Amino acid sequence: MELNQLPAAVLTRTISRPNVTIYYPQLAGLANPQAEQKINQTLSRYVQDLINRQHDIQVPGTTDMQGSYEIKNNQRGIFSVTLNNYAYTYPMAHGMTYLKSLTADVQTGKIFSLRDLFKPGSDYVKVLSDNIRRQIAERRIPTLEPFKAIRPDQDFYVADKALVIYFQLYEITPYYVGFPMFPISVFELEPIISEKGPLSVMATNS
Repeated sequence: MELNQLPAAVLTRTISRPNVTIYYPQLAGLANPQAEQKINQTLSRYVQDLINRQHDIQVPGTTDMQGSYEIKNNQRGIFSVTLNNYAYTYPMAHGMTYLKSLTADVQTGKIFSLRDLFKPGSDYVKVLSDNIRRQIAERRIPTLEPFKAIRPDQDFYVADKALVIYFQLYEITPYYVGFPMFPISVFELEPIISEKGPLSVMATNS
């Protein structure tokens, strides 16, 4: 991971069939073809995972489905993106949206889990959970039940100088709240972040 790494080229691919339009990203022109292949295959798999997840909860009928993506970080050799998928089948009360994210090193192709961002043995779950609990109180976010802790593999993405932890619809909040997002400054996490992970790169001021 180099601090002066240029942004990766991103191409938009489309899945288009009756009642379905899904846009998703693929990287192109990376210096490491194996890394490019690994990241792109993972992105394609995540897109299919979202489609499958929708099929599992939709009622029988004609399902309308749309998908898109948002690039959250594309600098310093770190690519972080969220993929979203919305589907609705009449006569459901409302549609359902799922969100999935990927954070990768464009030089090596490594796909980071939340655990990978922190030093081995660090109690990152407690540190992040304490921060989120404080944000819930300060931002007066309504929850379905008192918040206890994140999962060790909680959903996340990296956005410049922040780690953003998020939850799916209904995971901790009512539907109308949307996706609860909790940005946490990388500088606040410096004591426990891995020197080999993306947060260390993002925390470097240069």
